[in-house]
Amino acid sequence: MPAFFLSFITCLLVTLAGRDMLRMARLSGALGGGGAGLHVAVWIASAATSALAAWLGLLLAPVMPPAGKQMFVAIAMFVAALELVILRAGPRPSEPTFSLGAILLVLLAAQATDAARFLLMALSLQTGNAVLAAVGGTLGSGAALSIAVIAGDRLEAGLPHRRAMTLAMAALLALAAVLIDLSARQII
Repeated sequence: MPAFFLSFITCLLVTLAGRDMLRMARLSGALGGGGAGLHVAVWIASAATSALAAWLGLLLAPVMPPAGKQMFVAIAMFVAALELVILRAGPRPSEPTFSLGAILLVLLAAQATDAARFLLMALSLQTGNAVLAAVGGTLGSGAALSIAVIAGDRLEAGLPHRRAMTLAMAALLALAAVLIDLSARQII
């Protein structure tokens, strides 16, 4: 069960602080409330990318020593922190597509390369349980993005200190990365 809970919490928090949350809120607002189609795209993309990341972690697990697995988790956390600090959501779409297929493809590409999936791969690698990690990641990311779809334009207005929250999450991830790195090196 640790794989499920760690993946759920990690993906939820990183997605809430990340750029995909804002991107989906803006898209939902531009489309006039999103509707069920955006929710379906969110959940399909979350499930597919979480399953892929967990499977890749499971493939790497047999070839890595325990300290290497810990270092991989530390690197994933540091990369996630960097992504939160450096990468920002694009501008509000002026003429959004009404094609759910196109939205799904963009969401799949964005999530396949985001920090939450990299962390999910690291957690799957560390825990050795890809199924529970994938389910936790799907529920965490899907819930966060569904909140964004429901909130729409109200998300940015309702979170005036969003950037400060994102930087705080990045700082926590960086601190965790340092502590895990020191533990892997048996310094602490």
